[in-house]
Amino acid sequence: MRYLTSGESHGPQLTTIIEGLPSQLSISLDQINHDLKRRQGGHGRGRRMQIETDTVEIVGGVRHGKTLGSPVALVVKNDDWKHWTKIMGIEALPEDVDPNEIKRQISRPRPGHADLVGGMKYGHRDLRNVLERSSARETTVRVAVGAVAKLLLQELGIHIVAHVTEIGGIKADRTLTNGKSVAEIRAIIENDPCYCLDAKASEEMVQLIDETKHNGDTIGGVVEVIIEGMPAGVGSYVHYDRKLDGKLAQAMLSINAFKGVEFGEGFEVARLKGSEVHDEIVWDEKYGYTRSTNRLGGLEGGMTTGMPIVVRGVMKPIPTLYKPLQSVDIETKEPFAASIERSDSCAVPAASVVAEHVIAWEIATAIVEQFHSDQMPQLKSQIEAQRQYAKEF
Repeated sequence: MRYLTSGESHGPQLTTIIEGLPSQLSISLDQINHDLKRRQGGHGRGRRMQIETDTVEIVGGVRHGKTLGSPVALVVKNDDWKHWTKIMGIEALPEDVDPNEIKRQISRPRPGHADLVGGMKYGHRDLRNVLERSSARETTVRVAVGAVAKLLLQELGIHIVAHVTEIGGIKADRTLTNGKSVAEIRAIIENDPCYCLDAKASEEMVQLIDETKHNGDTIGGVVEVIIEGMPAGVGSYVHYDRKLDGKLAQAMLSINAFKGVEFGEGFEVARLKGSEVHDEIVWDEKYGYTRSTNRLGGLEGGMTTGMPIVVRGVMKPIPTLYKPLQSVDIETKEPFAASIERSDSCAVPAASVVAEHVIAWEIATAIVEQFHSDQMPQLKSQIEAQRQYAKEF
C-alpha cells in the first residue's frame, strides 16, 4: 500500500489518495471523523483548532460502505481558507500587483522550522511557500489515512492505541499499562485532557502547560503506541529495508517535531545486563509461543514476536514561540525577532493521536505486503492460518 498527500495549511483542502487497499473493507466515516476530532483535542492546543472542524469526505474508491480495490481518495476541507483566498490563491497574480506587497509575506525564518533551509532548497524568497506545507496541519490527512488502516487492522483482530507518558519532564507511571487491553487504555485516555493514563501526572501536566502558555513558551514530551493482536513473523530479518522496527521508526520520526524513537525498554537497555533485557521464550497449549516479559517491545530481528508492539517517540517543544527567538531577515540580513504564526503551547496529546495513526499505517502495510490481500476475506483467512501455524510450529 502507499499514499500521497497534497495541500497547504491555509489552502482550500488537504487531499490524499490511498492505493493498495483490499476490496470489501468496511469503511466507517464516523470512526475516521472521531479520530480527526481527537487530533484537534488535548490540553495545550491553539486557536486554529477553534476555527477548523475536521471531517473527511471520501470522493473515490468506496461504494455502499466498502472499498472496491481501486484507489481511495480522501479530502479534508480547510474552513479557514475563506480568510486566505487572496494570500493563498491558486491563480497567477495580475501584472499590476507586486508580490512583495501581499499581506503576510514572510522573509524572517523561524528557528527550529523548515523555513530557512526549505527556502534555500526550492528558491523561495517568500518563506510562506515553505511553512504552509511543512506545517503540522498536514498530519490531519495522515490521521485520516491511518484511521482507514485501523479499520483494516481491527477486522484482523489487531488493535492499536497511543497515550502520553511524559510532558515537560512530568512522567506518567508506565506500569499502569500492565494487564490492560488496548480497549481499556483507550477508555481511560479518551476522557483525559492530556490523553494520559496517570490521572495524577495528567493534572500536573495541565498545570505546567498553562504556566508555559502564560510565559509565551512551549514544551514537548513522549508518546507511547501499543499494538496488540499481531501475528508472529511479520517483517523480515533478511533485508535491512524490510525490518519492521526500522519502518516503524521511520514512520514515528516522520511526524513534525519528533526527534527520537525507542522500542520496549528502549535506551534503558544501554544501562542493563543482557540477562535483564532479553525476553525468555515460553510455550503453553492455549497460546503457543510467548515471552515471559516484553522488554524488547514485541520485535526481534526486525520481525513481530506475537507479543504487543510497544514503540515510543519523543517530541521537541514546538518552535513557534509567543516570545520569539532571534532570526535574520533574508532580504536585509538584519537581526529580527522571528515571525509568529498561530501555534500551540503543547501539542504532545495531539501528537500521540498522529503517532497512533502513522504507526497503524505501517503495521497495515506490512501485513498487506506479506499476505495475499486483494480481498478482505482472503486476508482474514491467511492471518488466522498464520496464527495457527505459529502456535503449532
